Amino acid sequence: MSRDAVKTLFHPFAAQMLEAPKQGERVLFLGAEAGAPRLEDFEAHIVGVQSFRPLYRALLAQGTEVTPDLSGEDYDAALILCGKHRGENENRLAEALKRVKAGGLIVAAGSKEDGIVTLRNTLGKLGIAADSTPKYHGVALWFRKPEDVSAAVAKLTQGAVTIDGRFTALPGMFSHDRIDGGSELLVSRLPTDFDGNAADFGAGWGYLSVMLAAKSARTARIDLFEADWNALEYAKTNMLENCPRLTARFFWQDLAAEPPKEKYDLIIMNPPFHSNGQATEPALGQAMIKTAATALRSGGKLLMVANRGLPYETILSSDFRKSEELCRNSRFKVLSAQK
Repeated sequence: MSRDAVKTLFHPFAAQMLEAPKQGERVLFLGAEAGAPRLEDFEAHIVGVQSFRPLYRALLAQGTEVTPDLSGEDYDAALILCGKHRGENENRLAEALKRVKAGGLIVAAGSKEDGIVTLRNTLGKLGIAADSTPKYHGVALWFRKPEDVSAAVAKLTQGAVTIDGRFTALPGMFSHDRIDGGSELLVSRLPTDFDGNAADFGAGWGYLSVMLAAKSARTARIDLFEADWNALEYAKTNMLENCPRLTARFFWQDLAAEPPKEKYDLIIMNPPFHSNGQATEPALGQAMIKTAATALRSGGKLLMVANRGLPYETILSSDFRKSEELCRNSRFKVLSAQK
């Protein structure tokens, strides 16, 4: 998501197409991001909801009230920033319809790539007429909440998905409806005799941690680190369902900026390689590799998977005593490094 989308969202107020919410009113901001323009007549109290840790921290830094966990009702209005996943956008819209007062204003914005056009079409199919305006390479749309939204909420809400008969995840999470091919390849190289303390960097909904526990039954503890609050909540469930006797701890952290406080014998990871857009961004994985190097005990090992074309070997060789490629297929490679 670019900051242009935030400006698009507030444009109808800045251009006086919409009357800005007044002092004493409460506005729910779903998918909130920093960078909103300061509008003198926008006096309402904004409650931001942002589950992605780096964006959450940016909002805190600018003094916005923000939470990763959605709560509350009877809001006077709602703002929605669209993301890349249709199911996530529809869930945000459903939450806005549930939590805003009847007649309250709901405004959504995003680019075509963010799915704003699809969302507008969805509203039309639900019988909700929305006004719209283009601005900053995106579109803002708005409407008043109808009296009865029960049918619309039911159609919009995207529930949890069951994967492989034993995991659950939610739309918007990485690989929410299938086991990722890179993670599967990494699992093929996980140890069967590990008995120390491990960390899962970028744990998502917990697949790699569950599989490490399954392959190495004597694992002492696994700490799961994840920047997506919602994914981490599902990781807690998946760990409890699949390996209830294992000691596991869960940390909502941005590993590029918030390193772990402990040392580990093993770190496993399938690092993200996209940032806000869809272009490959190896710097994210490189930052996580550097964090892993500082979080391993002497002799500890990093096992990671990456797309074949991503240039991680140089940083592995510079930050670890030794490193090697263990295997690859047509899309992915598994890399190992020892502290």
